[in-house]
Amino acid sequence: MSIHRSYFSKNNTILVSSFTNTGKSPYTELYFGSANDVVSPVGYSRYLFDLDLTSLLEKFSSGIISTGCTSFSGITHKLIMTNTSAFDKSLINDSMWDGRQRATSFDLNLIRIPKTSGSTGNPQTWDGGVGSDFYDIKNTTNYTNGLLTPIALPTNKSYSQRPSNWYQRTTISGWSEYGIYSNINTGLTPFSSMTIVDTQHFGVGNEDIEFDMTYEINSILSGGTTDSTGWIISFPPELELITGLTQNYAVGFFARDTQTFYEPYLETTYDDLIEDDRNTFYKNRENKLYLYSYIDGDFVNLDTNPSVILVDSSDNIIQGPITSCLKTKGIYEVTFTAITSPSVVTNCTLYDVWTGITYNGVILDNITNQLVLQSYTKSIQLGPESQDPILYGFDYYGIKQDEKILNTDVRKVGVIVKKAYSTNETLKKVNVYYRIYVREGQTEVQVQDWTKVNRSYNQYYFMFDTRDKIPNEYYIDLKVYSDGSADTYKKQIKFQIVNKK
Repeated sequence: MSIHRSYFSKNNTILVSSFTNTGKSPYTELYFGSANDVVSPVGYSRYLFDLDLTSLLEKFSSGIISTGCTSFSGITHKLIMTNTSAFDKSLINDSMWDGRQRATSFDLNLIRIPKTSGSTGNPQTWDGGVGSDFYDIKNTTNYTNGLLTPIALPTNKSYSQRPSNWYQRTTISGWSEYGIYSNINTGLTPFSSMTIVDTQHFGVGNEDIEFDMTYEINSILSGGTTDSTGWIISFPPELELITGLTQNYAVGFFARDTQTFYEPYLETTYDDLIEDDRNTFYKNRENKLYLYSYIDGDFVNLDTNPSVILVDSSDNIIQGPITSCLKTKGIYEVTFTAITSPSVVTNCTLYDVWTGITYNGVILDNITNQLVLQSYTKSIQLGPESQDPILYGFDYYGIKQDEKILNTDVRKVGVIVKKAYSTNETLKKVNVYYRIYVREGQTEVQVQDWTKVNRSYNQYYFMFDTRDKIPNEYYIDLKVYSDGSADTYKKQIKFQIVNKK
């Protein structure tokens, strides 16, 4: 499994009945409750954002992220936004810097920005804007001209009324419905017509946003959705319209222009795990084999998925033909069912023959590889005594210790797994996992959770893409499962990702 991060291309927090723009604010503050002026009976805000999916779509079109072996069930997407009060529990049930009370026990909806008439009409493109300050709402409305033009405000470079805002999406275009949709179910875009992507409950109020966007983003990847212009995060109408409150209640999250490590992102998890059984091909068990296609050292996809037959030394077909699937760019996977026939003996040499190989219209020769069929009992250890856990040692290549890496690199990190205190006793089949994180004081901020290391015929490795990582100092831990225990090896690799100037 691997992950890819997609970051926001723009964002903005809009306030009910206000021209205020906060598109450059380092955080978003969503609130509901009493209004800040005497015009509106209630006050609330909504957060708009769009995602830069360029690199994600490139990985999908190139086959790095592939649905060949798993369909879309192997691709999930989660929106992550860090709560500004997640680090200090003393802030619970406290007030914000502006006097608003911290909200608790509430829901947030993730909603697709609608077309001009709900699910019909034209897509509503919009601009993020250049403002960062919230301004007193009573100074930002002008009822003398139908709210189409804001009134003049004192000079304040951090404050802006330029679109987008509650009324306008660009300088010359307004939202088809003020505030994008109507929470009282009127007009061209009532709330009942909105596409709610996900809903999350916040019991305490300091939880991070973790919206499931799997179906939504997969629809974009597959071409089912072609005109998305972004999404809205907002309270349900019942909270936006609540009356009788004498205070505001708010929750804050780091936004696109934060100067911290906690920039919001979409985390895509996809299945590109390689578990090659060529060295450990057992009878009476399912086994996987892979074909790796390179040109001048770079992975390339073939014109079609090749087929495979498994034969013995007399060319008797054991299994096949089986059509392979594209696991990731340039790597084709085939799964053989358990060989149970007593006529196929163990410790004999078998051959996997790959056919139907074409590239750029040129038919290539068949590829024949060999393996040894081993007894199933060889993979099982039986005896009167329990085994002691094995201690492991590791060597690496692909990233040097304390290396400074440009955030334009994609590295293949090889992991050599050995018995500890030995120099050359490498191990052929071990369940090895890695995780990646940064440190802030004594806190480890997770970048990638425990992920299984790929196992090919001749190496253990994982791919590390720096292009979607924020410049920082990173650490890699390893974990090995042995004898029912999980041993973690801390700070095996430390390196820095730096910006290219």
